[in-house]
Amino acid sequence: MQKPDPASIPTAPGVYLYKDTRGRVIYVGKARVLRRRVLSYFRSEGLPAKTRAMLSHAASLDYLTTTTEKEALLLEASLIKKHRPHYNIVLRDDKQYVLFRCNPRHPFPRLEIVRQARRDGARYFGPFTSALAARETWKLLHRAFALRRCTDRAMKNRVRPCLYHFMGQCPAPCMGLVTPQEYNVNVRQVCDLLEGRSAELLHHLRTGMEAAAEALEFERAALLRDQIRAVERTVERQAAVLPGGGDMDALGLAPGERGLALALVFVRNGAVTDGRAFYWPGLSFEDAPELLWSFLAQYYSQVTPPPRVLLPWLPPDLETDPALDAAPPTDAEHVSAADQAARSAPDAPPSGPGSRADAPPAAPSAPPASAIFPTVVSAAAATAAASPEALPRPALGERELLEQTLGDRRNGPVRLVAPQNADDNRLVDLAQGNAREEAHRQERGGAQDILTRLGAALHLPGPPHRLECVDVSHTGGKQTRVGLVVFEDGRPERGQYRNYAMPDSGDDYATLHAWVSRRLESGPPWPDLLLIDGGRGQLHTVQRALREAGHEALFPLAAIAKARDEAGHADRRAGNVADRIFTPDRVNPLPLREGSPELLFLQNVRDTAHRFVIGRHRRARRGAALSGELMRLPGIGPATARLLWDHFGSVEAMRAASLEDLRRLPGIGPAKAALLLQKLAALQ
Repeated sequence: MQKPDPASIPTAPGVYLYKDTRGRVIYVGKARVLRRRVLSYFRSEGLPAKTRAMLSHAASLDYLTTTTEKEALLLEASLIKKHRPHYNIVLRDDKQYVLFRCNPRHPFPRLEIVRQARRDGARYFGPFTSALAARETWKLLHRAFALRRCTDRAMKNRVRPCLYHFMGQCPAPCMGLVTPQEYNVNVRQVCDLLEGRSAELLHHLRTGMEAAAEALEFERAALLRDQIRAVERTVERQAAVLPGGGDMDALGLAPGERGLALALVFVRNGAVTDGRAFYWPGLSFEDAPELLWSFLAQYYSQVTPPPRVLLPWLPPDLETDPALDAAPPTDAEHVSAADQAARSAPDAPPSGPGSRADAPPAAPSAPPASAIFPTVVSAAAATAAASPEALPRPALGERELLEQTLGDRRNGPVRLVAPQNADDNRLVDLAQGNAREEAHRQERGGAQDILTRLGAALHLPGPPHRLECVDVSHTGGKQTRVGLVVFEDGRPERGQYRNYAMPDSGDDYATLHAWVSRRLESGPPWPDLLLIDGGRGQLHTVQRALREAGHEALFPLAAIAKARDEAGHADRRAGNVADRIFTPDRVNPLPLREGSPELLFLQNVRDTAHRFVIGRHRRARRGAALSGELMRLPGIGPATARLLWDHFGSVEAMRAASLEDLRRLPGIGPAKAALLLQKLAALQ
């Protein structure tokens, strides 16, 4: 992609979207200054390998400006979730964890089980990774503390108390048998318990039980005794990892042989209650800063964050990377005093005893983080160095921006911190150990687990150790190609990919029918599963061709098709996870859960085949154009022909090009542009 004109790039905060030649979003990023951030991608050296690969596939660039950096952060997370760009770090975990919801503004609040936290003024408790355990806790709380279970609508329409009232588990606010003040005593006790203040609650309940027993109120004493037992059963009896109690999430990173793993440890009321682990293949340790910031923004967009999130170290601000400042400013770009101060400020030393802000996750092959992740210059230092006149509104760093955004979601302060003491270090070590185990599981046994589950889901004789996927590509029936990709034991075998040049035809069914004979001529090894990019029609075509050749039962077949939208059309939006799987012996698609590992694996295989055949088709189309009518034009040599093809992509687009479009090409002056316009007009 060519460097855009700096004057065409806004200086406001916002989001930028790189798109490929087909208009698909391949990367989404945010910036507090769009011009400075975008121009940093076009410096001569120092670009990471992933960035260079992204730019080689980028064809256009779009901008969406926002009024604040916080809006840009939220918009970036939303667009990544929507488009799932290929070069972004995407959290492929659509699971909605269970939460408890209590609305204190209602005169008689109820404790609800929900899967999404909203900014509606209610209080949310969780998350609970086990829905079964959460529902058992919910039932236990209702048996111990009398709260209503009916909905607002049902409560308004009741004419008599429900059965729970007669069981002693509801005070019947629907009938006015309890005042809001009396009812909210139980609500406050339940909230205290869910917030981790169980010690105070237990002390209060025991004091009340003893007082009731001394007053000979044995029924009330028995009720308080049952509540004490319920609280003790609800509070997990685990060893405390935080002597002072409190809630936090601890993150750990661990590089594997072929990817990067991240683990979360949930600490509630000073004890470890649960954890989660994630794995991204193809990432290396140098992607860790981007991974941490992206993970925090995407994960906590669905889950209410705790007041403290512990990171293995504080990654540098992506927009205070020295590489960004190395990009030369343009005449229209203003460099603020804060930027100048940030560039000249010395590195800040780590703070706190036992700080690990400059230490990477424990890994045998990991280099020192101090050599990879420079210490972030604090916003306070930059602000102190800048005059108030030069800095009317200080720019937020990545850390401060995330803290404000997560704080808004929590309705309270959220801090992103590095380890400060020995207890923090132990938590980070625990999270990193879980991350290493996840990387080992994914790289050693994860593929086999998925293949086993895939074989069971498709009712195959065994795991599909050899999987082939086929796809068709053409443009108006021209340069028709059939691509075949091979996966063995869950991994692509690029040396076995095949590209079949087929007779020009706009009929995909006829092309697939003819391709089957070509595949049978190639001979073994035969696949354990042949996956077809298409629907029920493509599947039946291949099945009929095999039956006509006398090899109907040679290998199993399946087809993968896009899900249907509300209008009944194929949903081709990026990030769609509801694709349909067809097999020969079923009329309806297989009921594979959206976002399941088996479906995600098949989607990856399909996407690999699609990219492969598209690339081969484009190569053939370019070759036909260069060797065809374009090269026959006098005055157009191979270099000019390739330049025209790389920019326009088709002869039709060249014919429609204006004089200004031709003048924008590198090395094309006014005179040559006018000559090219005349030559291209001869193609009509």
